[in-house]
Amino acid sequence: MATRENTLILFDVDGTLTVPRLAATQEMHDVLKALRDKVTIGIVGGSDLVKQVEQLGASVLADFDFVFAENGLAAYEKGQSIGEQSFKDHLGEEALGELIDFTLSEFSKVKLPKKRGTFVEYRKGMLNLCPIGRSCSQDERREFFEYDKIHKIREALVEKFTAKFGSFQTADGRQINLKFSIGGEISFDAFPVGWDKTFCLQYVEKRFENILFFGDKTAKGGNDFEIYNDPRVKGYTVVSYQDTIRILKELYNV
Repeated sequence: MATRENTLILFDVDGTLTVPRLAATQEMHDVLKALRDKVTIGIVGGSDLVKQVEQLGASVLADFDFVFAENGLAAYEKGQSIGEQSFKDHLGEEALGELIDFTLSEFSKVKLPKKRGTFVEYRKGMLNLCPIGRSCSQDERREFFEYDKIHKIREALVEKFTAKFGSFQTADGRQINLKFSIGGEISFDAFPVGWDKTFCLQYVEKRFENILFFGDKTAKGGNDFEIYNDPRVKGYTVVSYQDTIRILKELYNV
């Protein structure tokens, strides 16, 4: 095998490598395998490792050189853990409980055509907040996504949550700054400022001449925005996994 160039390509998962929450196609797997012969590849997603396995396969830690789950709060290189952070420990139980209580209160005021269950999902590095509920079906997910495009439900919630928790003091006097970022089709994430997808760059920034990033939520308010605009990274905006494949074929003839 020819020597790989000193380039790392990082990929968002939902909407970039897969249809949101669905498994990657065989074509995508084949393209990534061919690409890995030429460059180093990794993923950086807001979801935990369990969901990344569901979408990219049980061998995800072997198929990518780097796997950054939960924006890099759980970081793996060549299948081995290289770093881990805890949202709960950073925030503290009292502030975490206050945030969850506020979420459930605000979601109860949101009028939607349908609501399901699992409105708050705790992850190691963040809270995932979902107005419709993560237990919705794939059809209900798409329905909410189209409804949200018109009514800007998540956008309005992000503004309200930012006003409340963007900068606040915990009961023990600690200053906490939280970021709220829209991702995927149905939810938005809450995490400490600086714990966006740029968090993963600390593990790779000094090791590669070039770092590329592919993502679909690169506009302001999207969870790819910060890393897409980071000066250490050359960003590519895609609209689907087919778009990702098209660009990779143009760049690397895979």
